[in-house]
Amino acid sequence: MNVRRSAAALAASAVLCVGAAPAALADTPSPSAPPVVPSGLFGKADPTYDGVWRQSLALLAQRTVGLKPAPQAVDWLTGQQCAGGGFASFRADAGAACDDKTMYDTNATAVAVQAMKALGGKDAQVKKATDWLKSVQNDDGGWAYVPGSPSEGSSTSLVISALAAAGEKPAEVKSKAGKSAYDGLLSFQLGCSAEPASDRGAFGYQPADGKLAANADATAAAALAALGKGIVVEPAATDTPAAALACPAGSADPAGAAQGAAGYLAEALKKDGHLTAVTPGSDQPTADTGNTADAVIALAAAGHRQAAAGALEWLQKNSTAWANRNPAALATLVLTAHATGTDPKAFGGVDLVAALNATGPAPVAPDTEPQKVEGEEKPGSGNQNIWWIVGAGAAAGMGIGILLSGRRKKQQ
Repeated sequence: MNVRRSAAALAASAVLCVGAAPAALADTPSPSAPPVVPSGLFGKADPTYDGVWRQSLALLAQRTVGLKPAPQAVDWLTGQQCAGGGFASFRADAGAACDDKTMYDTNATAVAVQAMKALGGKDAQVKKATDWLKSVQNDDGGWAYVPGSPSEGSSTSLVISALAAAGEKPAEVKSKAGKSAYDGLLSFQLGCSAEPASDRGAFGYQPADGKLAANADATAAAALAALGKGIVVEPAATDTPAAALACPAGSADPAGAAQGAAGYLAEALKKDGHLTAVTPGSDQPTADTGNTADAVIALAAAGHRQAAAGALEWLQKNSTAWANRNPAALATLVLTAHATGTDPKAFGGVDLVAALNATGPAPVAPDTEPQKVEGEEKPGSGNQNIWWIVGAGAAAGMGIGILLSGRRKKQQ
């Protein structure tokens, strides 16, 4: 959940024949002339495709460890919100009104909702954002990255998590056709007839030729959504073994779907201790650090600490280069540490909190006020370049899921 897909979403729209994509691509700023990075924003990389995403995660991570973010950092985020409640990935001129040319981003809006909720005192902004998210729900109950496009598993999951974190009941959020948010989510799960059997319980990104392919990113996000949890996960008091999807019962309910997703992730992590992905231009899988962190958070949320232990250890040993000066990645690791009861100031020998703080405006001071996350009061505790967009145009089905469901997990 650290570095989201951005321009690749537009490439996917082109592949999927979404009419708005060509115009959107034509309006996309040239990579050779990125906008100036605002002083209140975390990170120094071009924010065109992930500004709101990385800012939201950074603020959420600071609040989670008990820090009070700098006012200018908070103001930058809230200033990105359009009058109608939604967010774009980044607006260089936040003073200009949003219009029909604004490329709204459900993912950025979803993570901004969680950040604003955690910050406190932003109820009006949170309500406007959640109302906007509900207004762009597709008839099947799900959501797309770009409103008006076909639903996909990752965006549907992210929106549901945001709604839950904001106090909404996803089962009661229904489309005009009467489909609930959970109806939309569960339609992306591979059930008991999936082959190979090891894919059962996983979630897919979007079907290709009517068939879903297992996608680790969508699965990790769906596990949180089906549990009714946001990105911030409190450490579980107990530990239970992760299990495969219950067959023949399958995923008839969100709780069962979440456990099936967790079972898939636990098995996927056993081989190497981390997840892998095939990047464009290569036929060899490489370590997928971002999705591995997401999987650890999902397993912790489902109560499977031991199943996540090996991947947590791998992250502590291998995430330093990936997270270097990358606020979204650092924030994700802070949230991973929090979910597993690990000290984020000594994560594989790295002080993640200090590293995160160094990428943006310094927090005002330690916040001693109890914070409320996911309905519980708890004291604070513990993009990237777009090299792969060339390959996105040739992607379809499983390829789109791999390329575009990384929730901005492109390498910095």
